[in-house]
Amino acid sequence: MPQYEYRCQVCDAHFSRTESMADHSARPRPTCPKCESPAVEPVFSDFFAKTVRKS
Repeated sequence: MPQYEYRCQVCDAHFSRTESMADHSARPRPTCPKCESPAVEPVFSDFFAKTVRKS
């Protein structure tokens, strides 16, 4: 499952959540675990994809 990263606009805390893509698009944004503010924004980060090369 993908891991989504967020940043709180109030206390500047960074946190991440692991959730399915369906849950991520259906649910509203999470609240900050530090200050419980609903003012969070997504943080765009790199991702890692592992593939298997067949010969």
